Amino acid sequence: MDRFQLYIDGAFEGGAGEFYSLDPASGTPWAVMPEAQEDQVNRAVEAAHRAFRTGPWPRLTASARGRLLMKLADLVQMAAPRLAQLETRDTGKIIRETSAQIAYVADYYRYYAGIADKIEGAHLPIDKPDMEVWLRREPVGVVAAIVPWNSQLFLSAVKLGPALAAGCTVVLKASEDGPAPLLDFAHLVHEAGFPPGVVNILTGFGPRCGSVLTRHPRVAHIAFTGGPGTARAVVRNSAENLASTSLELGGKSPFIVFADADLESAANAQVSGIFAATGQSCVAGSRLLVEAGVKDEFLARLKARAEAIRVADPQEMTTEVGPLCTLRQRDHIEATIAASVAAGARVITGGKALDRAGYYFPPTILDCSDARQVPAMKDEFFGPVLSVVSFQTEDEAVDLANDTEHGLAMGLFTRSLTRAHRMIRAVRAGVVWVNTYRAVSPIAPFGGHGLSGHGREGGLAAVMDYTTTKTVWLRTSDDPIPDPFVMR
Repeated sequence: MDRFQLYIDGAFEGGAGEFYSLDPASGTPWAVMPEAQEDQVNRAVEAAHRAFRTGPWPRLTASARGRLLMKLADLVQMAAPRLAQLETRDTGKIIRETSAQIAYVADYYRYYAGIADKIEGAHLPIDKPDMEVWLRREPVGVVAAIVPWNSQLFLSAVKLGPALAAGCTVVLKASEDGPAPLLDFAHLVHEAGFPPGVVNILTGFGPRCGSVLTRHPRVAHIAFTGGPGTARAVVRNSAENLASTSLELGGKSPFIVFADADLESAANAQVSGIFAATGQSCVAGSRLLVEAGVKDEFLARLKARAEAIRVADPQEMTTEVGPLCTLRQRDHIEATIAASVAAGARVITGGKALDRAGYYFPPTILDCSDARQVPAMKDEFFGPVLSVVSFQTEDEAVDLANDTEHGLAMGLFTRSLTRAHRMIRAVRAGVVWVNTYRAVSPIAPFGGHGLSGHGREGGLAAVMDYTTTKTVWLRTSDDPIPDPFVMR
């Protein structure tokens, strides 16, 4: 059975405890994972603090930090096949997706490598004579970065990249579900040559690891991706150290299709938006809002596509949907569907776990048009389940789209440019895709509103979360400062 290690202060070590990681395709143990507990978390944070204050890291030029990030990017690209295999084995995400996504992750590190020496301050035209005033952007300090199991190498890159470019040091906590890729990624950090303590990588359970990390007095910023419930605990913990936070908390994203849309294109995007990654994506287009006049035609297209999807071993390149990551996720989905059907939703296709080993759940479509307040329309499934309602007018579509506590993403399909602009303004979402879906880039910020969190990942905006402003006043006169107690 494979064994993995923690990475603390530039060295690999076992955990204070251990736990098994299960293969979602079979439900059986395949690896032994290290469990970091309080002492190891504290040592990792102290190592990050030392590396931030002393040693080679704070003396490196910004350009030198960029070169280290560039080397890390190259190593990620070379290791992508191995990392993809590990992620698929440990999380059930299909190999065709992990392979493509991890190869693209390297571009995120390259982007932030290029930004490292372009983080600029400003000169202020101050209103006082004989004074020069300027602003410096400086790193905030030790960053606690916490990522879930899904897309973990990507979600790490959008935290590590800008944090390291800014000059921060990082303690990265991988989820206890499927941590293998990030623990293996630690070897690439080591090989790239980052000084000891600059990047530390742990995994472990909430009370003994995550909670200790987020309330540690040396932590200056917490970058968290996960659910709102855990985020509330993170924010409460941050009251102990007054760390700033950036939170990406998932969503219940509306996918809006008007009657004038290219229905074939919209159907392809909807299938990708909800069934790709087995629906285990924060931006899953899980609420389909379709204009009543084309509802039946559009649902017929989706039903045919959903029932043709190949649900199989995630290691096979022909597989289109793999297993869910955990048994508890499958149980949650089944319970929410049952509650929704009891409240009036109708199953169009799917709806029950597949009778085979592992955590497989088929692509599922629920018609909620006559029961719009069912749990399926409110709760994030984090699985391959699409909830459908119809609308008659543009105003009704806006009301339905905004009828959520989340606000991460929106998909909009229409040929009307004027309608698109109205909808962009009216719907509350941090990311809007018009006639496309799930497009991402290191250049573009990503994030949401409400229960979808705050702060942005990606783009130059992300770097700002890891910096603080220092205001510098310099008196240019050689004359003595007047005695403040002599009246003139």
